[in-house]
Amino acid sequence: MSSPAAGPLLLLDGASLWFRAFHAIPEKITAPDGQPVNALRGFTDMVAALITRHRPARLVVCLDLDWRPQFRVDLLPSYKAHRLDDAAGAEPGAEQVPDTLTPQVDMILGVLAAAGIATGGAAGLEADDVIGTLASRERTDPTIVVSGDRDLLQLVRDEPAPPVRVFYVGRGLARAELWGPAEVAAKYGVPQQNAGPAYADMATLRGDASDGLPGVAGIGDKSAATLISRFGSLDALIAAVHDPNADLAQGVRAKLRAADDYLKAASPVVRVVRDAQVHLSGPDRLPTVPADPEGLHTLAAAYNAESPIKRLVKALESVAG
Repeated sequence: MSSPAAGPLLLLDGASLWFRAFHAIPEKITAPDGQPVNALRGFTDMVAALITRHRPARLVVCLDLDWRPQFRVDLLPSYKAHRLDDAAGAEPGAEQVPDTLTPQVDMILGVLAAAGIATGGAAGLEADDVIGTLASRERTDPTIVVSGDRDLLQLVRDEPAPPVRVFYVGRGLARAELWGPAEVAAKYGVPQQNAGPAYADMATLRGDASDGLPGVAGIGDKSAATLISRFGSLDALIAAVHDPNADLAQGVRAKLRAADDYLKAASPVVRVVRDAQVHLSGPDRLPTVPADPEGLHTLAAAYNAESPIKRLVKALESVAG
């Protein structure tokens, strides 16, 4: 099976994309057996569009094998606690997921396997950690991370080569933006030379309600960015808080000192793991033809997904040229 000679490594945040597909496309679109297939169809179209746009040589759909890792919960019990499924009969620690989305995840994984597109996961960790590990250890191809999660902006880099960019799809694929250190620095006011780590430090200070991170009371986006720019890192800022000779306004010092326990706990919660034991389902080389054409054809018919799967196959073929 041939593959493209050159192109980036594309790392897709699987759950981020299929959640967005689920909410963007009406559930009335169903398979012949009546099961909704809106997420499957939308996700497949997203992958086809991303392949056509970025022409990757390699691609991995990264998975949450644990959406709320225990080490993060131990450090910060509020981490994603608001997303826990408290419905009667729900398994302890289960995430709130629409009932009609859960079966479609298995459908999506089946289509990816038949197409020959690799998935990747790490036991006890989130897709963010899989992405962080694969992006951090890449030494051959430029890397493009595709996600609707701004947390992954912490991965952008120019050096050491190859570069890492984030294709942020939080406002939809049509309005997606490619972020590198320059864009992150311009938007958030952090130093360009270490924009990725600085973004993570800023996010720790300001907090993130979507992940259950309270942040430091009284510290918003601008003040967080100013502090990180001035001191260079969260660790240096914390050291200054405890240094009576450091040039730090008393009001800011008091706010940060009051949040000392939070800052120590939250920093490793916000930062993605970069040394996970990632297991890939197969080679990450993007195939130019499906691994199992007959199986893919069968799934297309079973899931009322002929059109999006045809577009996926066409996208694979287009990269070969």
